[in-house]
Amino acid sequence: KEQIITFALKHHISGNTHEAERYYQIFLAKGFSDARVFSNMGQILKEKGNLKDAELLTRKAIKLVPNFADAFSNLGNILKDLGKFKEAELSYRKAIELNPNFANAYYNLGHLLQEIGKLKEAELYHRKAIELNPNIAKFHSNLGNILQDLGKLKEAEFYQRKAIKLNPHIANFYSNLGNILKDLGKLKEAELSQRKAIKLNPDSALINLNLGVILKNLGKIS
Repeated sequence: KEQIITFALKHHISGNTHEAERYYQIFLAKGFSDARVFSNMGQILKEKGNLKDAELLTRKAIKLVPNFADAFSNLGNILKDLGKFKEAELSYRKAIELNPNFANAYYNLGHLLQEIGKLKEAELYHRKAIELNPNIAKFHSNLGNILQDLGKLKEAEFYQRKAIKLNPHIANFYSNLGNILKDLGKLKEAELSQRKAIKLNPDSALINLNLGVILKNLGKIS
């Protein structure tokens, strides 16, 4: 039993989810129980779009280990994808209650609150996530998006630039920055930022559209 878990976790941590899933399936087929296996397999099923089974397995993990903060956070992500926003919010809050230093749970809750339009509260949870772990680029980028929607454009620019500094290979970060620079009236800089985004992801319709809007504003109609 422990050997199967060891192999599965090793593959999962290294990013080989296909091989990890194979070991998890062997583990489950033998009728074994382990909260880590249930939770991790639930994550894999979520990524494959099998949300109902993902929910069932993650709830099994929580039943086995009721103080499993990671499982509550994972369950929140699944429930959010299922459109069960209130249940997702409760699950994230439970994860934070169990582990008040769980940066990802604050981020996940903040992201959910952003999606349902509670921007001020979403801002607070993103700031807490960054306080706990300042090295995650998406925390900064998403806070930048929230601040842009709240009209705090200079601060939004700061956080998008921070995200890019932490991870300069994500097209959306440059595109988000471009949108903020456009709102600030810095159209030439905005154009350069969108062009950088397109270089990283040339097939994104949204990024190409964003550049098109900026070029129109610059009078570059052709």
